Amino acid sequence: MDFKEEYSKKLVTMKEAAAQVKSNDWVGTGLAFGACSPDLFHAIMDRASELENVTLSDCVPVRPSKLYDFDYMLKLDGRVNYHPSFGTPLSRKILEPRFCDFYIEQSHDLGDRYGHWSDVYITQCLPPDENGWVNLGLTNFYTMEAIRIGKSLGKQRLTIGEVNDKQPMVYGDNWLHISEFDLFYENPVPVAAFSRAEPGEREKKVGEHVLELINDGDTIQMGIGQIPEAVVAGLDGKHDIGVHTEMFPIGLPQLVEKGVVTNARKPFHKGVTIATFCMGDQIMYDYVRENPACQFYPVGYTNNPARIATIPNMVAINMGLMVDLSGQICSEGLGHRMVSGSGGQLDFQFGAFHSKGGKGITLLYSSRKLKDGTLASSIVPELPLGSPVTVPRTYAHYVVTEYGVADLRYKSRRQRAEALINIAHPDLRGELRSALKKNFYMQTKI
Repeated sequence: MDFKEEYSKKLVTMKEAAAQVKSNDWVGTGLAFGACSPDLFHAIMDRASELENVTLSDCVPVRPSKLYDFDYMLKLDGRVNYHPSFGTPLSRKILEPRFCDFYIEQSHDLGDRYGHWSDVYITQCLPPDENGWVNLGLTNFYTMEAIRIGKSLGKQRLTIGEVNDKQPMVYGDNWLHISEFDLFYENPVPVAAFSRAEPGEREKKVGEHVLELINDGDTIQMGIGQIPEAVVAGLDGKHDIGVHTEMFPIGLPQLVEKGVVTNARKPFHKGVTIATFCMGDQIMYDYVRENPACQFYPVGYTNNPARIATIPNMVAINMGLMVDLSGQICSEGLGHRMVSGSGGQLDFQFGAFHSKGGKGITLLYSSRKLKDGTLASSIVPELPLGSPVTVPRTYAHYVVTEYGVADLRYKSRRQRAEALINIAHPDLRGELRSALKKNFYMQTKI
């Protein structure tokens, strides 16, 4: 069949695509800009009166939607429900009251999970080329694997492509054939650009400590935020930095232009920055568009811990919320309150741990201010009840706050506690030392 003819036969309106969802369907979508636009979710929710037990699920949502409106979704409860697999400020509005469920995830196997979960899967993509291939644009992540695994299991009844020619085409293993889709609908929506975070003095101080741990020729992974921005800003003067990451670090175009990032010393993909998705400013989007030096691969490839471990001098840099005195790292939530998700933190921490010369670095604000103005330490005797352990203490390596660096890898429990107390907020170290003596030392003589 001619590819144009096949595409034409599969092309429907958005309303017709939404009409294909049935009661008891689990509807998954891509991560960030790989997700369908809110318009399709809204079209499904408009049918709530005729549906029962439909689950809508996304990961790292970036577009405002009624899906995250607690009062609105409460009216649909039991008919159409929202259950995410990673929180952002948008979805926290509905996660906070614990109205929705939460799917536990880890990036490298999310394709397998969404493949097992999804009766219907929706992804944004670009229009097909002359050979019938569609590019996944700014988000590959779990989409390719979710579709192929779901189809192979016989689980995925319906695969839908939201065609958006506003997305940039990104090279790599970032293509699906139109034969892998059941339906397409066209919805050209602009891609939101995010302004770069401006690091403050505390972030700059943390960044300075991190920069002491990065050497010429290292390969780095890092996320988004004020502290990573401080690290990026301080990389001037470094040489032959490589990038193998989950998300392209914001500031990548400038680092390449300055000659900081060359990817010259990586054992594979030399000269190429490897990632699985992108969120950034317009400069970033223009840079990755049809650039052979920037390539996307499925997250099962980029985040495979065994593959990461083969990269020498791999430096994984990720944020944490809390760490206890034995080195357990919590980055997902406080108690039973979900904030984000595991993501790729453990993937890269594990990979860096087994990399020759590798370093797993957890960035942490030493304290946070509570509503009453008092300080609460982010280094704690024990994690609050219910808090998820994102990185087990067996893989904890460097923990960095604005007060310094704690290297935990070869330390005992007591030595770890001492090192962590030394980088805690000075006003809170006394309480931590008391907890150390109580919990890690014998209380009475035998």
